[in-house]
Amino acid sequence: MSDVAFDGFRHESHMRRAFELAREAVDRGDRPFGSVLVRDDSVVMAESNRVNSEQDIRRHPELHLAYRASREFTPAKRAETVMYTSTEPCPMCASGMATAGFGRVIYSVSSAEIASFTGGEPSVRSATVLDGVCEVVGPVLNEEGRQIHESFDW
Repeated sequence: MSDVAFDGFRHESHMRRAFELAREAVDRGDRPFGSVLVRDDSVVMAESNRVNSEQDIRRHPELHLAYRASREFTPAKRAETVMYTSTEPCPMCASGMATAGFGRVIYSVSSAEIASFTGGEPSVRSATVLDGVCEVVGPVLNEEGRQIHESFDW
């Protein structure tokens, strides 16, 4: 786990950027998920869901950011990076993030809440997948994040 002091980061600002990306995904015909990677309290990468628009089941924003970060940053730089994501990562994304080795993951809407919106069963929690790799924090700005899902036609 990272020794970087992430607590001083502008959490609400970064989460709101993830929300903007989630809304962009919806506008494009995708599901409402967005994520940013932050290092030194600055966004270094951003992605939104593109599963439908790219016809690629792997294009969850968290997984694609883990892929991109693994190609572009050293393991040490990734350990100094926080992922802010509009929704708690699914097990597939959390596994990719475990391989990438981020310092922290911060989400707004939990997987249990998403299951209530979609009518599905809650998935394995990201903290379980990322145990021993990085800290998982959430929910942050939960009401704002929930509003995005409440307005989406699940």
